[in-house]
Amino acid sequence: MRVPVPPPELSYVRLSVAQSLATTHSMKPTTIPSAADIQSELRLLYVERALAELQGLTSDASYMADLLDDINAHKSAFVGAIVTEIATLRSELSGPLRG
Repeated sequence: MRVPVPPPELSYVRLSVAQSLATTHSMKPTTIPSAADIQSELRLLYVERALAELQGLTSDASYMADLLDDINAHKSAFVGAIVTEIATLRSELSGPLRG
């Protein structure tokens, strides 16, 4: 059975996301990507999924599973980053909670 090869458009998107993650996470071990950074990576993954559907790659279960895993991981990271940013802002505005 022949494994479908993603067209160049998808390779670029996949590579862009990988490069973005490598750049974001290799700056410093303590650097945490912002919610905006994660959201832009998530949007790229959605674009990749749409291109994969247009190119007929939905039949490649391994590729689609990997892509959906990446999307789900980014969704979770995005929610975590949003909650962290909201809590940080609330703390900066009104001080720590005591009670």
